[in-house]
Amino acid sequence: MIMKKKNKRLTISLMRNRKGWLKIVEAFIAILLVASVALIVINRNAGSKDISGRIYEAEISILREIQLNNTMRSLILATTPGVESDNENFPGIIKTKIIERTPNYLRCKGKICASSESCFLSNTGDIKEIYAQSVIITVASDSGEYVPKQLKLFCWQK
Repeated sequence: MIMKKKNKRLTISLMRNRKGWLKIVEAFIAILLVASVALIVINRNAGSKDISGRIYEAEISILREIQLNNTMRSLILATTPGVESDNENFPGIIKTKIIERTPNYLRCKGKICASSESCFLSNTGDIKEIYAQSVIITVASDSGEYVPKQLKLFCWQK
């Protein structure tokens, strides 16, 4: 009789322990499901990052390199305003620098404008998003003549 009570208690105890373990496993599986859904949502958002920051950094880098070069600055100041980089009157050294320094995922076009004017790209075609940055180009002059120009760089994704 004592043995039957012990076996019965042991059986009841084991049954209770199994229920406890089952609840622990269920909770663990629920946590895994919630975590995996959260990771999937985060990865989807990470894949659609906005690359405008990278494009603007590339543009600024190209423009600064041109702006800090005395030869290129002189060429820009000697060029008539309104000339785009696909025009034959655009300085070749500057056009080459723009092409060399443009990342392979972008297409860029430069334009030299008067600093007092608005500077727009003449033919955009079917381009949806154009990113533009500009710098003012000046040279210290003893003659008192001060005619700054603007070099504007327009870039878009290929």
